[in-house]
Amino acid sequence: MPDYLLIPIVNAGVILALFVAAWAICVAQRDCTPVDSLWGLGMGAVAISTYVQTGGGTPHRMAMTAICVAWALRLGGYMLWRWRDHGPDGRYVRMLDKAKAERGWGYGYAAFRLVFALQMPLLWLVCLPVQLGQLSGAPATLGPQGLAGAGLAIFGLIFESVADWQLVRFRKTPANAGQVMDKGLWRYTRHPNYFGDACVWFGLWVMAATTPIGALSVIGPAWLVFTLTRWSGVPTVEGRMKRKKPGYEDYMRRTSGFFPWPPKRPESV
Repeated sequence: MPDYLLIPIVNAGVILALFVAAWAICVAQRDCTPVDSLWGLGMGAVAISTYVQTGGGTPHRMAMTAICVAWALRLGGYMLWRWRDHGPDGRYVRMLDKAKAERGWGYGYAAFRLVFALQMPLLWLVCLPVQLGQLSGAPATLGPQGLAGAGLAIFGLIFESVADWQLVRFRKTPANAGQVMDKGLWRYTRHPNYFGDACVWFGLWVMAATTPIGALSVIGPAWLVFTLTRWSGVPTVEGRMKRKKPGYEDYMRRTSGFFPWPPKRPESV
């Protein structure tokens, strides 16, 4: 079987094993919130799995794997910290309570069907660049295109890491309780973390696109941006923030929704 089929199939098995194990733990403790950290950590596991299956060893593969693992640790670690600091995610609590009340589903079945089952194929799809970008036809060295992609990905990783740090500092200041975070990078985009994610995965795609089959993996980051901006990211976050924070709609009017851009002047809002 060619590696462009075998490696993604093996990686699908890795994802399934990780999610089934996480599902069992979450059902035992009646809290599905840790699945959010698995979204990032699972992609890191896929990058490592691909590296091992291809034999690794080249600067191109090492760079792709290292960038993906660094991104995975940032996201996974941040989500675990947030879970420990804030407790169960209300979205999952309401979703599973509703499934029990309206459909009579048990916790384990509802958790797997509504929370875990959907995320597995989406994770596999999004991380296609680190799967197809490490196949046997990939260049050994980075080259100009590889360096450009790595630079974009590293920029995105730094950008969202700084945004995370700024948000944590803001929330830990008692005087900011109930206020809208509009300082630092959050002054230029309402979602610097999502913009950073897009840079990371399109950067990895640029690295993968040094081969024709790697170029096909663009569907992964494209789907990620769609979900972040049109489906489960921005719409969910902004709907919640408008209900919780009175000044958020004003913040939306003056601040870019995705790409960093200087805020609008008050007279132009």
